[in-house]
Amino acid sequence: MTTFPTPPVLHRDGLPQWLLPVREAAERAVPEQLSRFLPPAEGGRPSAVLMLFGEGPAGPDLLLIERARSLRSHAGQPSFPGGALDPEDGDPAGGGPLAAALREAVEETGLDAAGVQLFARLPALYIPVSGFVVTPVLGWWREESPVAVVDPAETGAVFRVPLAELTDPANRAKLRHPSGFTGPAFQVAGRLVWGFTAGVIDRVLHFSGLERPWDTRRTVELSEEAVTLAQRHGS
Repeated sequence: MTTFPTPPVLHRDGLPQWLLPVREAAERAVPEQLSRFLPPAEGGRPSAVLMLFGEGPAGPDLLLIERARSLRSHAGQPSFPGGALDPEDGDPAGGGPLAAALREAVEETGLDAAGVQLFARLPALYIPVSGFVVTPVLGWWREESPVAVVDPAETGAVFRVPLAELTDPANRAKLRHPSGFTGPAFQVAGRLVWGFTAGVIDRVLHFSGLERPWDTRRTVELSEEAVTLAQRHGS
């Protein structure tokens, strides 16, 4: 269990210039702008994810993981590091999501939390298929550290995606899920990023002004393997 000497808090100042529009968009965001799935009045499992921005060899980028194919929820899907809140993380309505997002990122990627500046949080959103009430927490990778898969039973891969690839119109599409769901998708790093993760990225890019015009008529479908995993685990 990862613990921190002091509870993580938000520090909004000292960010690089390119990240300021992202912070401003996050601070203005309301739930209805981000998703049509909003948390129920009661129930749902509190959780958090870390949307960690850094500056890699190809410029500004975003840290993502691929969930292990053996997991019960969202198996094999690219996602943000994150997971359910533990009692030790604290109040779900207070600082709990900050601690959970950072703790899960450390446990999944080996990230050194001391190098991360948490600067904003988005409103809590809902994932109906798994019942998670998810708070996306935004971080700036001020001092980078090596990252890799820590536990193969939990994480299949750890990778960084340049924002230039995420905003490239050639990499944008809408995913058509066998269930009938249609939502944003990104074809980057040899993977298809879709579902909750793609939806959050799409909205953050849009409201921060980083989005570039793309063909919203272009659609893609899940691979047979992804469909099998989704059906097996109920993703």
